[in-house]
Amino acid sequence: MADFKPKPFWKRPEGVTGAVFLGALVLGAGYLLSILPLAAIIGNTIYLAGTLMALAAVIFVALDSKARGLISYMYKSAMRAITGLFVQIDPIGILKSYVDDMKKNLRKMNKQIGKLRGQMHKLQELIHNNKKQIQSSISTASRAKEMNKKAEVILKTRKAGRLRESNMKLEDLYKKMEVMYRVLTRMYENSEILLEDVQDQVMVKEQERKAIHASHSAMKSAMSVIKGDKDKRAMFDMALEKVADDVSQKVGEMERFMDMSSNFMESIDLQNGVFEEEGMKLLEKWEREGASLILGDEKDDILVAANSEENVLDLNAPIQSPVRVEGHRNQYDSFFE
Repeated sequence: MADFKPKPFWKRPEGVTGAVFLGALVLGAGYLLSILPLAAIIGNTIYLAGTLMALAAVIFVALDSKARGLISYMYKSAMRAITGLFVQIDPIGILKSYVDDMKKNLRKMNKQIGKLRGQMHKLQELIHNNKKQIQSSISTASRAKEMNKKAEVILKTRKAGRLRESNMKLEDLYKKMEVMYRVLTRMYENSEILLEDVQDQVMVKEQERKAIHASHSAMKSAMSVIKGDKDKRAMFDMALEKVADDVSQKVGEMERFMDMSSNFMESIDLQNGVFEEEGMKLLEKWEREGASLILGDEKDDILVAANSEENVLDLNAPIQSPVRVEGHRNQYDSFFE
């Protein structure tokens, strides 16, 4: 929370409403001044008194920091209430929508992992068949050489060379697919834990938020602003906003990687041994980028494991379901401390 900077009011949905409302007030005031003769306003005692009182109020608000804070709080609260009528700005409601998104993404990711596993099995078979053909071509070339059949020697030797070159490309492709498979499976496992943590937070914090809002009314919050004290309602909602912001980034990372891996797989034609280099470049770019929000420090370990000859991937192994260790602490509990 120490590094979290909430969005300024004017960059929030309610800030847009506030700007429109403020602009309408300015335009309305300008229009009234344009149609009412200034001399008539000054000449009227009631209007003059009202003008002086309004001017005094403006000066007081401009000079007194507590008054400015109170006016600002009231204005922002009003705009938030109006915006909430047609835009989802409730942090609990936003988190609930992210929970639904994560459930859908996990289903898609599970299907994508299955599809990738199938592609990798086909690729393994293709590489294995190429190796058999290479060995067969070399053997045939050796016999042809003994029989002094130069044309056949050249033909079989060139075929073995082409198959070796093809296998080098296919093995590189398999390594990239292995990286993708390891990343997707680990993301799936970590996202299941993330989903459980967010669901727990929504269930618990929804009740806490209702209790805090009931015990700290708008009037008490306004008095806290005047006294210069921290508004407990605002602090609690800020923590929820931080949770929603963190979940938003992780859901976004999940969806971006799934899109990238989906496009990568669609560009592969194993039957003809063709694949687009662009997909390989996107994956390599992801590998060079900084730490993953979902994977954390595990990203480097996954890349090392995928490029290790000793750490052989078992494609037939089922995806591990996350097991909550005893004493597991929700990753978002610290946000409310």
